[in-house]
Amino acid sequence: MIKNSVINPTHESDLLLSNTPKTRQIRVWDILVRVTHWTVAAGITANLFFTEEGSEWHQYVGYTVVGLVVVRLLWGLVGTRYARFSDFLPTPSRIKRHLSDLGARRIDEQHLGHNPLAAIMMLALWAVIIGLGISGYLLEANVFGDKNLLEEIHETLANSLYLLVPLHIVSAIVMSYWERQNLVKSMITGNKTVTIRRPR
Repeated sequence: MIKNSVINPTHESDLLLSNTPKTRQIRVWDILVRVTHWTVAAGITANLFFTEEGSEWHQYVGYTVVGLVVVRLLWGLVGTRYARFSDFLPTPSRIKRHLSDLGARRIDEQHLGHNPLAAIMMLALWAVIIGLGISGYLLEANVFGDKNLLEEIHETLANSLYLLVPLHIVSAIVMSYWERQNLVKSMITGNKTVTIRRPR
């Protein structure tokens, strides 16, 4: 006589629970990183769309943004783990690993902070902002002979933000979908969600 096997409901639910991926929150972005990020974003928006070129407000906002970027650069040397350059400098090996994780739709847990591609974007934005500050100061101080050249450099750098900023925003949205991670929210709360890996 063949006996029907019966699955204990309690054991079955335990099995399902054990196979359910668990997640945990990790603090990635400290308060200084978040404040400088959003304040710089507000300053760029103000100077691109609201302040008059050459006005005192335009200069004040511009110098404030440059000052915040300088603070962020210094924080990249002495700050918390994910804020440091040593954590996100885009070396070839890091880029290769990150692209591999992207292809498999895995979160690159080695780079929970700025991943190598995001690091390239951040370094480009910081370089443009510093360049805007230097060229703007030289224009105002009138210590450089060719004013037209300075104005052209300043304008070219400013116009590059019309490309870099939207690209940065779109990339954050796309990567949020691809990695199943709300990157915009994480820059507000400071936390990212990671899956706990179980040994097999």
